[in-house]
Amino acid sequence: MKISKAYINNYSSVSCAGDSSEELFLSICQKKNTISLDTSYVNETTVAIGKIASSLKFEELLIKHCKKVLEESNLDDFSNTLLIIGSSVGGMNKTEEIFFKDNSYKNINYKEHPIDAIAHLLKKEFTFYDDISFSTACTSSANALGYAKEVINKNIYKNVLVVGVDALSYTTVCGFHALSVLSSKPCTPFEQNREGMNVAEAIAVLLIQDTKANNNSIEICGVGYSSDAHHMTQPHPEGAGAKKAMENAIKDANISKNEIGYINAHGTGTMANDTSELKAIASLFNENKPYVSSTKSITGHTLGAAGAIEAIISSMVLQQEIIPPSKNITNLENNEVKISNEIINQKLKYVLSNSFAFGGNNTSLVFGISK
Repeated sequence: MKISKAYINNYSSVSCAGDSSEELFLSICQKKNTISLDTSYVNETTVAIGKIASSLKFEELLIKHCKKVLEESNLDDFSNTLLIIGSSVGGMNKTEEIFFKDNSYKNINYKEHPIDAIAHLLKKEFTFYDDISFSTACTSSANALGYAKEVINKNIYKNVLVVGVDALSYTTVCGFHALSVLSSKPCTPFEQNREGMNVAEAIAVLLIQDTKANNNSIEICGVGYSSDAHHMTQPHPEGAGAKKAMENAIKDANISKNEIGYINAHGTGTMANDTSELKAIASLFNENKPYVSSTKSITGHTLGAAGAIEAIISSMVLQQEIIPPSKNITNLENNEVKISNEIINQKLKYVLSNSFAFGGNNTSLVFGISK
């Protein structure tokens, strides 16, 4: 059986870091202040969050960015197109909006609440052949991209539209507050004295196809999964699952670990995640050390959308030959890892992106310039 390659041919995004992918990457490279302080989600508590600034409703933004990708790609025949959603909250924000407005559950539309509520909305606008939704917490859209690669490789579909999407909601912000992992200021991943994470919202849309559109196309070269099941919410302290996911992704890409030039780390800014991930990276990349940074100090942690928005960032790293800087690091926790603190202009062959989630659910993706 012929194995087709999976190419990222177009993408679009909106987040607290900008209303386009170009603005997103510029915000990261310029270390812009994109995270805001908020007192409306948690009673008598200030938390730092990543909120989209737009006059449009979240659902309108979602349709806008999907249309942009599809129209720019001249894709209007969806008979061989799969829609894959990656989200951790689905339509929870819509449910909360109605409940707090009416102080009642009676007007809540049950079809607009679950994870597939996003697919339900998009199917009203587009006639995709089929759809599937992934909800695996913070690996949701990374797993969606992994599945997109698989169905393209196996020639099941020619086109896959991957949508990573999560809106801010009281349930998620208050939930992470209950876990005592939120920060009252913009997060500082890998900093020794870090305080916690910034919950954020984002929409990231990527068109994956079995043929490359041009020389700017990025190949999804490898995907690696692991499930260490160490704890419901805490990662393995030595990063065992994270290391295994990275190893599996590199093996799937059929490359050497020494060919990875940059790692877009999961890097949430929590004590447990960052210590674990740094140990995993230091253990695996113990010879030729790639540059590492976390872009969540600019985007916040967009939860189910993180894998997709960081796939866009990874693609732009390869396309623009720029390794983005870390922000807010004064004292690095682990000096065995090579952190990029400023912009580095460098041509790269491969980039690795990590997404880790509750329950030891880990996904790593390898991206490369199409050949």
